[in-house]
Amino acid sequence: MPSTDTTPLDWALFDIAVPRPSDRLPGVSMAGFRYRVPTPTDISMVAHPSVTLVFDLSEGTGLVYDAQGRPGRGSVVVGLLPGQVRAGVRTGECLQIRLEPVVAAAVLGASAELSGTVVSLEDVWGREAGRAEGRLRAAGTWDERFAIAVDLLGRRLSARPPVAPEVAHSWRRTLTSRGRMRVEDLADEVGWSRKRLSARFRSQLGITPKRAARLVRFDHAAHLLAAGRPAASVATESGYVDQSHLHHEVKEFTGLTPAAVAAAPWLEVDDVAWPGSSPGALVAPASAASA
Repeated sequence: MPSTDTTPLDWALFDIAVPRPSDRLPGVSMAGFRYRVPTPTDISMVAHPSVTLVFDLSEGTGLVYDAQGRPGRGSVVVGLLPGQVRAGVRTGECLQIRLEPVVAAAVLGASAELSGTVVSLEDVWGREAGRAEGRLRAAGTWDERFAIAVDLLGRRLSARPPVAPEVAHSWRRTLTSRGRMRVEDLADEVGWSRKRLSARFRSQLGITPKRAARLVRFDHAAHLLAAGRPAASVATESGYVDQSHLHHEVKEFTGLTPAAVAAAPWLEVDDVAWPGSSPGALVAPASAASA
């Protein structure tokens, strides 16, 4: 059985399932959610260094979203920067899959179009999106759903060319250094000019190396804040010039102050759903995001 947990927040209750280690792919993390909310609720997807697929498995209205000013409903792809969806029913289910940008590039053909957007999964996958959703809905357990997701993603990964090794290496170094490597140093490591690396990185991953580093650094800092660390020490440990620099970056990526990020409820879900991983697509109610 997948490991499960019931996590109560002041605005919702989640039953969360995560796959066993054998049901995982490199660069991919998954969690299943069965949620109960008192009223239809806005859910802000906070900036994170991954592209997120949300398969809506609810009956009825399910998830409602705004795709560049166009309303839609159903399964979505959330890009590297913030977006927003609405839980249109009080109870529902969804499978959330986080893809590192290198994997997303192969699975989705990710490009700059997916950076900072919420788009229909059908717009990205075409008819395959509906077939995948049907298979997932028909599955009787989360174990079955995770296995189906691994099969779907594995087929797409094997059918598409990977990103350039130099780009993949640069992304991995950005992630492992927690966003503290200079673009010039990344370029030196792969034997490219900074200009060439920046152009290829952006065309294949949908984000510049510099922006990716800021995003990874912010993600690390946000979780230190949520762990109760003082903002001043978080700024130092995360590689910011000073506390004011940290405040500016947190404000840009979330619209919140560092103190509000530390108290935001979405990290309670994050710690359960994504154990041992760099958290992604952090989820919060719109009321918290506007506090």
